[in-house]
Amino acid sequence: MIGYYVHHHGVGHLTRASSIVPMLHDDVTIFSSRPAPDPAPAWVTLPMDIPRDTHGPTDEEARRATAGGALHWAPTGVPGLTERMATIAAWIERHRPRAFVVDVSVEVATFVRLMGIPLVVLAMPGERTDAPHRLAYTLADRIVAPWSRTVYDPDWLHQYADKTVYAGSISRVADRVSTGSRVPDSAVLMSGAGGSSLGAGYLDAVRAATPGTTWRGVGTPGEPWVADVWPVLDTAGVVVTHGGQNAVADVAAANAPAVVVAEDRPFDEQRATARALDRVGLAVALDAWPDPSAWPDLLRRARALSADLRSATRIDGAAARAAAAIESVARP
Repeated sequence: MIGYYVHHHGVGHLTRASSIVPMLHDDVTIFSSRPAPDPAPAWVTLPMDIPRDTHGPTDEEARRATAGGALHWAPTGVPGLTERMATIAAWIERHRPRAFVVDVSVEVATFVRLMGIPLVVLAMPGERTDAPHRLAYTLADRIVAPWSRTVYDPDWLHQYADKTVYAGSISRVADRVSTGSRVPDSAVLMSGAGGSSLGAGYLDAVRAATPGTTWRGVGTPGEPWVADVWPVLDTAGVVVTHGGQNAVADVAAANAPAVVVAEDRPFDEQRATARALDRVGLAVALDAWPDPSAWPDLLRRARALSADLRSATRIDGAAARAAAAIESVARP
């Protein structure tokens, strides 16, 4: 048995787990504060770990919530936090899992390791040099970095080199078959479920600034969410996406010319991803959404890209490599 914690923010952590879990040969139980999907694997819904009142924390409350900077989020006097840890502890005591995967939570990772369970932690891009991240990575028996090392090789991860597996970018559409019929004068703008700074009229302004290009919005304000992005990505002349790992992986799986725009996220996560892709010539990267007038030049630059994005990001086999890293820890 393997336990697997999935963070509830956005859909990216669950999407990644949905690619990795089928590759595992052991039974897996997922823990998350997200509602269980339908159909769902074995699933334990955890209570949220936030206070019931919504006032902003005082300085003293914030200090207690981080245990003086040792953790990211461990507030005192919050029943949901106590209940979620008790739920995990009861399951571990009952099932004695051979390994536990955490994507992502320093607190859950620390708690699981203190219960004597082998620990696998999913790494995240960005500046992860703070004390809580160092704690989680130090405790981990294996660290899975879901990206290609030739694309992104952060200095802070080097000290854990002996236990880090660079699995490649993990995409839910990695096994889809391309039609090979890309429409040159088309473009797609993808927004994410984890929050976006895009305004309601932005895509309309971009359309007005690029009259020769046919745009489609995916998840952007005023445009419908698209459950199956593959046909859209497979035919787009250029894909404009936020810098979330799963979105970038899906664009890479389609080998589409890409503009990656970093949204504000903790630890500069998306900026690190976007800049790494730009640095090796795989995408045009931006630190923020530009004025609509910038898009004619940005589209021209993206269309001029010639690198093999899919190959460079190691899409093929990435989920299987992540699963193999997990199973290497779970072996008796």
